This record gives sequence, structure tokens and C-alpha cells, in this order.
Amino acid sequence: MTVSTLERSHRRVAVRESTNPYENALHQLEIAARHLELDPGMHEILKYPQREITVHFPVKLDNGTTRIFTGYRVQHNLARGPSKGGIRYSPKTDLDEVRALAMWMTWKSAIVNIPFGGAKGGVLCDPKVMSMGELERLTRRYATEISILIGPETDIPAPDVNTNPQVMAWIMDTYSMHRGSTVPAVVTGKPVSIGGSEGRVEATGRGIAIIASEAANQMGIPMAGASVVIQGFGNVGSIAARSFYERGAKVIAVSDAIGGLWNPNGLDIPALLECSHRDGTLTTHKGGEPITNEELLELPCDILVPAAIENQITTANAHRIQARIIIEGANGPTTPAADRILYDRGIFLVPDVLANAGGVVVSYFEWVQDLQSFFWEEAEVNKRMEQMMVRAYKSVADIALRKELDMRTAAYMIGVKRVADAATTRGIYP
Repeated sequence: MTVSTLERSHRRVAVRESTNPYENALHQLEIAARHLELDPGMHEILKYPQREITVHFPVKLDNGTTRIFTGYRVQHNLARGPSKGGIRYSPKTDLDEVRALAMWMTWKSAIVNIPFGGAKGGVLCDPKVMSMGELERLTRRYATEISILIGPETDIPAPDVNTNPQVMAWIMDTYSMHRGSTVPAVVTGKPVSIGGSEGRVEATGRGIAIIASEAANQMGIPMAGASVVIQGFGNVGSIAARSFYERGAKVIAVSDAIGGLWNPNGLDIPALLECSHRDGTLTTHKGGEPITNEELLELPCDILVPAAIENQITTANAHRIQARIIIEGANGPTTPAADRILYDRGIFLVPDVLANAGGVVVSYFEWVQDLQSFFWEEAEVNKRMEQMMVRAYKSVADIALRKELDMRTAAYMIGVKRVADAATTRGIYP
């Protein structure tokens, strides 16, 4: 592996550390566009979301007061099909974050070659301090506000940070009430009882382990006994931890928003899952030493999985990362400037747009099942997902090796080219 091609690319596209996710997304697009020699007009089209909406809406709280909340929905590109992307509830979300996430969803869908464009949504709130009743009222009102954009043939939401199958059920029901008939295909990631897919909840975490196995095999690292560190123990990180554990890997450190645990001999993942479910945090478990999220990222290990939030690996800590492989479970956990440092140091990184695409793959399966009203067994879902993930990985790895590129640039070249080709073939209306 050499660094010459990447160095030339970054000389042509100046690297500047930024924690603005949309700036980083645009920078990543620019690198791919230069490698593809993309038409400047098409590059300009792909830089901007096709549609975005900001909504301000009232919600009555349990104490009788009314509060105004702000929400967003952004559709980045629809050239390859209806837009697809999650909805997050976070006190830190903003429009630039949602724009970046929507763009990343466009590339992600194209890289695994499913007929979706990218979208994302968010509501500025702290769900941890809200009751179930307040969350339901907030969700239904937000769904009503964005109902002018979403639909099974236009834009299909899914769970993301701090949202779950119940939130998707409320959105589906709200949309269906407005339409006067049940429309299960309007969202994915909903409960199986109302049209959800078997295997959807586990899909992103399971997909991370599949991609990690491919990367480890390429790097000559046996998965059995490989040391794994995971930042983030929500739906993605916890299921990834279980999947690694089941594959014989040694998960030596994990963390949630409160803190983490480290045991160089390996953590008891089933016990940690039980503890996290029972106590709402894994830090009460006694099977390891306390460790901060910052310290966790710098532990020596074979595989590091940042599965929390964006901007976790930056120029401030990239020189101290000791993992041999990084599998990005979260969206945007590594800044472009840190990418260059990691590549120069020989650390093999599989980007988010490939590594965590298992969720959108099975979301696609759920959408297809809803439209057909014909549902698959979990074994079939898992088999089809693994086939698509492995095929996508091999395509990206082949380009990276042939062109001496980092995996992110190789993945973007595939995704951006597929979207650009679709947009060119369709033409510009009118």
C-alpha cells in the first residue's frame, strides 16, 4: 500500500480540519470528483440538496405548557429512486448535520447498489428528558409537518440516533391516518407486527461485523481472537459487539455516552448487554476497568469501531490511534484531515458509507416486502444482506488496490459515479 495517490489528491484539494459535517461531506465529494474527472456542472448539482425543509411546531408537554420544537428533513438526491434516510432526535442536531447525513445516504445507497437516493431528518430535542406521551405528540406533529415530503414512492424515513421502531410506528400511523388507509411502506425500521422486516433491528451492527471480517481477511488478521474496541453501545454498537463476540473475536473495550469499560482479556458481552438493558448504561458492570471515550479510541487493538457520533477521530488524536483496522459504525466519525493521517500511518479504514450500510440494505428489503405484502424469513434477510455487503466491499477494495487509493475515496468513486450516471442519463428537466 502506498500513499502517493492520496497525497496527490489532497494536495489538489486542500485539507482543513473542520467539525462541520456538511463541509466535510463536500470535501469528500470534491476528492472523488477529481479522481473521476467529474463534469463541473454535475459536481455542482451533487453538492446541493434537492429539497430541504425546516419546521417549527408546537407540542403540549405533560405539565400543561406548550413548547415550540424545530425539525428538519433534507432530500439530497433522487436520481436513482426515492430518497431514504433516518430521523434523529438530538439536542445538538442542526441543518448542516442533516444535509451531510442526507448526502452520505445518497452515496451509501449507491455503493451497495440499491435504488434509493439520500435523505435525513432531525428534531432538535432531548428525548432523555421527555415522557413517552411527549415523544409521541412530538413525533406525530413532526410527521405531519414533513408529510408533504415523505411517502413510499418519494421519501422513506427510518430510525437513527435516539429514535426506534416505536417512533417509526407513530410516523406510519400518522401518515396513514392522513391518507385514510394503512401505508406500511412509508417508513422502515418499524415493528414486525405492522410490516417491519425480520432482521432489521440487527442489520447495521451485523453488517459492521461482516465488513470487519472482510477487512480482517484482507489484512491477514484471523477474526477468531482478534481484539476489538467499540465506541458507542446503542443499537449499532451493542449488536456489533454481540456479532463480534459470536464470531470469536475478543471485545476488549466498549463505551456509551456515560463512559466505558476495558478488559484486555476480553469483556463478557452477553452480561454487558443485560447490564445495559437493565441499568441504561454499561458502566455499572463490574467486569472491566473504567475508561473514557477519548482513552478508548487510542487503545491498541486489531479493530476499532467508532459507532457513536461524528468527529471522534480528528487531527487532535489521529496520531495516537493504535488500531490496525477502523470500521466506521457511526456516520462521519473521522474528519478528512484525520483520514490523511491515518492512511499515511498505514491504518486501514473502511468508511461509514460502506461499513454501516447494512441498515439501509435491510431497510430496502423491508420496503420491498411492504410493497409486495410478502414477507421473508430472517435467515433469508440475513443471507441477502451479507451477499450485498460482501459484493460491495469487494468492489470498493478492488478499486482501492488497483488505483492505490484509500477505501473512502474508492467507495465514493463508485457511489458518486453511479449517481452522476443516473442524473446524466435522466437529463435536466425541463
